[in-house]
Amino acid sequence: MLATLFPTVLMTALGIIMLAVGSGSVNVVIGVLLLAFCTTSLTGYILGSIFVSRGASLARVQNDFVSSVSHELRTPLTSIRLFIETLRDERLTDPLEREKCLGLLQREVERLDGLVRRVIELSRIESRGLFTKTPVRVADVIDDAIAAFDAATLSDPVTIDRDVDERLLVTGDRETLALAVTNLLLNAHKYTNPTTRWIAVSVKAAPTTDVDIRVKDNGAGIPRAEQRLIFEQFERGQHAIDERTSGSGLGLAIVRAIIQAHKGKIEVRSKEGEGSEFRIRLKRRKLPS
Repeated sequence: MLATLFPTVLMTALGIIMLAVGSGSVNVVIGVLLLAFCTTSLTGYILGSIFVSRGASLARVQNDFVSSVSHELRTPLTSIRLFIETLRDERLTDPLEREKCLGLLQREVERLDGLVRRVIELSRIESRGLFTKTPVRVADVIDDAIAAFDAATLSDPVTIDRDVDERLLVTGDRETLALAVTNLLLNAHKYTNPTTRWIAVSVKAAPTTDVDIRVKDNGAGIPRAEQRLIFEQFERGQHAIDERTSGSGLGLAIVRAIIQAHKGKIEVRSKEGEGSEFRIRLKRRKLPS
């Protein structure tokens, strides 16, 4: 493209000169043709630059994703390999030690399985191929999310404070919207102190034509510098890293993908030590008359 840019600029200048100083009709026609040709060439150059830039950006995103997935898969695979080698070489003679090793091996396999399922889930959601567009009661979405949350936290249950306007409707996919709210509830559960844990979910009509779904907690909070990064794939807050909290860094990326697919918005408000509030905003559907 650069090889064609320089002669195109020269021909443009020549066309302008011929139009400016040319007295004959032939010179005028040639000048117009040169300018038309150069305009087309410059347009092609600009469009080509845009497409090349977008292609490079897409390739960079794909490479980053593959790199991140490879890094996340390497840790459990390394652990699984070491545990298998230990058991195969019969290094552990104590039955209790063997049982412990098998338990750790099972945990790593489950971790790997969960990571793979989440990657596939995120890929399907981002493809926009699994959504239905039907009227959905937001109250039903919240009830489904709380039920899934309760099932996932049987060993450490907590009662969710529920404040939901039962009349509100949106257009979308009930299952995936419930998944988004469930992920927010599980995040709140994960990053709050078990002895003082408080989680609330509310659904209200926004002043505009939207519906606000809010999930609040009294957890550790998120530093301002991290609040824009937490929705990216495989990104985890420093608190989660320091506390070695389990997770793959895909939960909030899945939430964002679901909400964006529903033409909605998600944002977070948080202060360190004062908890967090995640707000989902979706277009409200009119109530049937």
